[in-house]
Amino acid sequence: MNTTVAAAVAEAHRLQWGFVLAATARVTRDLDLAEECVQDAYAQALQQWAEDGVPSRPEAWLTTVARRRALDALRRHDIFRGKLPLLVGDDVAPPADRDIADQDIPDDRLRLIFTCCHPSLHVDTRVGLTLRLVCGLSTAEVARALLVSESTMAARITRGKKKIKVAGIPYREPSPEELPARLDAVLDVVHLVFSTGHTAPSGERLQRRDLIERALHLARVLRELLPAQSGTTGLLALIVLTDARRRTRTRPDGSLALLSEQDRTLWHAEEIREGVRLVRSALRHQPPTRYALMAAIAAEHARAPSWEATDWPGIIGLYDTMLEVWPSPVVALNRAIAVGQAYGPAAGLQALGELSAEPQLTAYQYFAAARADFLRRLDRMDEARAAYREALARTENAVEREFLRSRLEELGDFL
Repeated sequence: MNTTVAAAVAEAHRLQWGFVLAATARVTRDLDLAEECVQDAYAQALQQWAEDGVPSRPEAWLTTVARRRALDALRRHDIFRGKLPLLVGDDVAPPADRDIADQDIPDDRLRLIFTCCHPSLHVDTRVGLTLRLVCGLSTAEVARALLVSESTMAARITRGKKKIKVAGIPYREPSPEELPARLDAVLDVVHLVFSTGHTAPSGERLQRRDLIERALHLARVLRELLPAQSGTTGLLALIVLTDARRRTRTRPDGSLALLSEQDRTLWHAEEIREGVRLVRSALRHQPPTRYALMAAIAAEHARAPSWEATDWPGIIGLYDTMLEVWPSPVVALNRAIAVGQAYGPAAGLQALGELSAEPQLTAYQYFAAARADFLRRLDRMDEARAAYREALARTENAVEREFLRSRLEELGDFL
C-alpha cells in the first residue's frame, strides 16, 4: 500500500469524516445509509488516490463520491421520494446529480452535531453518537473510550439512530430561539468527552489522549461554526488552558503530580496565550456563560507564576459568579477547596462541612479526598486516614488510587 496515500486518507478521516458524513446525510436522510456510503468513499480513495494522486480538496472528492453512491442507492431501491422522512427538515433537499468537486459544499456539521446531541436522547447516547458519527470512531473505539462492551455500545448507537428516526428528529440547526438551550446540550457532550479524557474514570493511565484530541477538535469546529456564541469560545478556552499542563500532570515514573507540585516552565506557553485570548473574548458577552467562567478560572491557574502566587480570592469570586449561573454541588465543592487554599485548611473544612448533606457529593471521591487533605494539614490524622480510605474506595483510576495509597502510607496506614 502507498504509505503517502494511506496517510492522506487517514488524515482526511480524522479531520473531515464529520464534514463528509453530514453532507451525505443531507442526501440520504438516513444515517445508516450515509455511513455506508461514506465508508465506501474512503475505501475507494485508497485505490483511486494511489492512481490519480491525492486531490487538492480531499473533503470535496470524498463528498462527491459518497453522495453519488447515496443517490445510486436511493434510485436502486426506488426510495428517493418514498423513504420514511428520517432526518427531514423543510430546508433539506437532495442535491442535483452533478459533480460537486469544484463547488463550495455546504458545511452541514452543525446539523449533524445538533442531531446527535438532541435533548430527547440520553446523554450516554449523545456522546456515543457524537464520537461515532461526528468524529468517525468505530463502534469498538467508542466502546473502549466509554468503558463499555462493544455489544453494549452497538446497541446504544442503534437505539439512538432508531429514536432519531421514530421521533422524527429533524436534521437541521436550531432556530435562534432554540439555540441557547440546544447549544448547552452540545457543549456538555464535548466537555464530557474532554473530562473523560483528562482524568480517565478507570484504567491504568491518568489521561486518554485520544478523547482529549477528539474533544479539542470538536470544540474548534464549534468555535469555527458558531464564533459569536460565548459558550463555544469559553469551552475551547477551557480545554486549551487545561490541556496546556498535560506534560506535568504525572511524574516520569507515572505517579500523580498535584497542581501545586508541577513544573510550570513545562506548561505550553503558546496554548496558554491562546486560551487567555479566548477567555477575554468569551467574557465580553454578558452575562458570562458557565464555560466562560470555568475558562476564566483555568486562566487564573495558568497565569500564576507559582502555586503560592495564585489569586485564590479572585478564583473564589469567579466561583461565586459561577454558582449564580450554574448552582452545581461540584462547583460549590471546588469553591470550598479554593477557600481552603486562600484562608487555610480550617476554613476549607468548614466550607466542605456546609456541603456534607448534598446527595451528589456523598459518593463523590473528590469530596472525600479534599476533606482528607484539609484534615491532614490540620494534623487530625485519624480522621484524615478515614477520609483517605473513603476516597480510595470510590476511586477506580490506577494513578489516582496509587496517590491516595501513598498519602495513607505517609500517615502510617499501610493497606
